[in-house]
Amino acid sequence: MIRLIKKYLIILSSLIILLILSSCSSIPSNTKNSCDIFSERYLWYKHVKNTEKKWGAPIHIQLAFIKKESDFDWLAKPKRLKLFKVIPYKRPSSSFGYSQAVKGTWDQYKKETNNRLATRARFKDSVDFIGWYIDKTEKLLKIPKSDAYRQYIAYHEGWGNYKNYKKNKKVILFAKEVKNQANQYRKQLFKCQKRLNRNKYIIF
Repeated sequence: MIRLIKKYLIILSSLIILLILSSCSSIPSNTKNSCDIFSERYLWYKHVKNTEKKWGAPIHIQLAFIKKESDFDWLAKPKRLKLFKVIPYKRPSSSFGYSQAVKGTWDQYKKETNNRLATRARFKDSVDFIGWYIDKTEKLLKIPKSDAYRQYIAYHEGWGNYKNYKKNKKVILFAKEVKNQANQYRKQLFKCQKRLNRNKYIIF
């Protein structure tokens, strides 16, 4: 009987943990407005602010990258390719999570930052990854951290392939969208950042 009770308690505890994680990681209701995002996820504001302080990556650019890459879906993956336009096949890349980082680059980030327990499904780690990438892009390609357009091209294409981006009309379109979204986030933050900086409580 005691063994059975323990079993049920373990199952119940697991369900509670999953419920908490699900509520913490659910997509904000309005991902186009930075103030609305942080009103729902105040802890996220602390994370992006810490990333800005650590890596110099502007908050509005961090958000714009995530908006474009995953629309704040913590479990986002590329759509599967289809054989003969019907049969589901493999995914085109190993991109996953908020930042859509590929496995190889994520492993490099973990090694260089000694953040061994980082996971792509955690917002805190994802924005830290973006900050690390933006900082590295500035060092390698001399692109200012405030340049959302060119920073995103480097993020999407990779450092080695950045020089060829003009051949890719799709990535140029994506970068323009990121730049416009970043500008929107920046304007919105002007209206609520003082309030966010005053708040010391933690809500998810």
